[in-house]
Amino acid sequence: MDSSPTWNLDLLARTISAAGEVVYCWDIPSGQLEWSAGATDILGVADTDMPCLAAEMQLRIAPDDLPARAIALSQLLKDGTAYACEFKLRRSDGGFEWIDERGNVELDAEGTPVRFYGLMRVVTAWKTRENELERLAYFDELTGHLNRACLRGALDDVLTGCREEDASAAYLLVNIDRLSMLNDAYGFDIADAVITDIGKRVEDCSRFGDIVGRVGGNQFGLVLTDATELKLRKAAKEVLSSTRQREVNTAAGPLAVTLSMGGVLLPNDAASSREAMGRAEEALSIAKQQGRDRFVLHRASLNRDSARRKSLATGDAVMRAMKDGRLTFAVQPIVEGLTGETMLYECLLRMLNENGDLVPAGLFIPVIEKLGLIRRLDIFTLELALLEMEEIKDVNLAVNISGMTATDPASLDQLLSLVHMHTGVADRLIFEITETVAMMDFEETARFAEKLRDLGCRIALDDFGAGYTSYRHLKSLAVDIVKIDGQFVKDLHKNKENQLFVQTLLDLAEGFGAEVVGECVETHEEAQALRDRGVKYLQGYHFGAPTLERPWSAPSLHMVPTV
Repeated sequence: MDSSPTWNLDLLARTISAAGEVVYCWDIPSGQLEWSAGATDILGVADTDMPCLAAEMQLRIAPDDLPARAIALSQLLKDGTAYACEFKLRRSDGGFEWIDERGNVELDAEGTPVRFYGLMRVVTAWKTRENELERLAYFDELTGHLNRACLRGALDDVLTGCREEDASAAYLLVNIDRLSMLNDAYGFDIADAVITDIGKRVEDCSRFGDIVGRVGGNQFGLVLTDATELKLRKAAKEVLSSTRQREVNTAAGPLAVTLSMGGVLLPNDAASSREAMGRAEEALSIAKQQGRDRFVLHRASLNRDSARRKSLATGDAVMRAMKDGRLTFAVQPIVEGLTGETMLYECLLRMLNENGDLVPAGLFIPVIEKLGLIRRLDIFTLELALLEMEEIKDVNLAVNISGMTATDPASLDQLLSLVHMHTGVADRLIFEITETVAMMDFEETARFAEKLRDLGCRIALDDFGAGYTSYRHLKSLAVDIVKIDGQFVKDLHKNKENQLFVQTLLDLAEGFGAEVVGECVETHEEAQALRDRGVKYLQGYHFGAPTLERPWSAPSLHMVPTV
């Protein structure tokens, strides 16, 4: 084999070129540059444009990258500091390639730099990916606006500025109403088009210096700097008007969209980004309750702030209990009315304090709902129930779902994913939704019920009768089980009004093919009155109080009947 220096150099040049790299030599006294073979193709520079002098090389480097490269070269020539630099090199077509350059210097006998040997590697693809990952860390991928974490940071910065400069600002939370219905009707592409369009409208209604971010699947946040209540209301009005006056154009045609909004003034009504976002969420909830398509401003009060501090302490206590394993559930049996056999158990969330004492659910569940943490508890309770059902193959459990979870698309996705992960449990799992919750946002609740029933789960309507639901709504909701509200069971054997009401509810349930459970049965007389009227399943202290023990081995345990 020929091992001459010429052959070795030629092989080295071809190897370097094949690897997509370029080497060059810079004769420092003369400024002359000598390039390896293939350099023009790799760098995207034509033969006629290839720099032959160091000065010509300077003209091809992006001006904003020149200072950093000059400093790095200076350090190398001065004291031999390892040289590595990234910069943009202009191609002959006018575009730029990102270059990763490394090199070393050769010194003469007196220690004077005489030659620089450099290696260039095109890293445009890698740099593009790096920039994209950095962008995703700060910006929402769909809309290009700040993501929730970055908006929260910006909100904290604005609050700090307000305190230091004795200024005021505001935060506006914008919610796209019933977006999940658009998802179901037209698909995700159309829903994404609506999200993008609304984000643009929010941005168009902002002023210079205001900050827009996407804080959730169907929500945007707008931080208004140097803002008074008047400016906040004006911004909200402009955003509302933008959707009232002009439909959103999509591939499925123009779609009418409404927005609900909550706002908070800063820093008087919120001292942190967490408080600002939470209070805007509270105001948004009121806007939804008032019929949507409107703006509600959060109003501070001493009593409410004191209550909120207590609520936050309770919320922190519940989160600690979850972390420490002090959150669990009690179970209460639901029995077959004629035989007394247990058909299933309802799971009721319970908390133990740090001393191991039971904390009544009424002391923390309502607070957790107000703080918006109930979704986490719903998911947590479901996980506990699924683990029990996976271990005990013949146990049937019912778990309660809050209104916030039942109407939240992201929570629904989590529930579906959890049930999918635990095979062989769906047909033994019942989700309970209260009637009043179902009627607050019927469309979302119906969608929630449909998705879970598609997996094989059953849906129970709790507190049946409390919401005076219409037959049409109940039929559309397609529940499998209805649970008669306890207020109609109390003294049923002697209360004529309750007897009439229960019979009406039974007729209504029979009309859409649902099984019926009588709740809060405390006496033999109440139980018998329900049996006499054809109520098949019974639940209450007369048959068993909620207990933290697991009575799974009871011989009376049976499968839930197929409705």
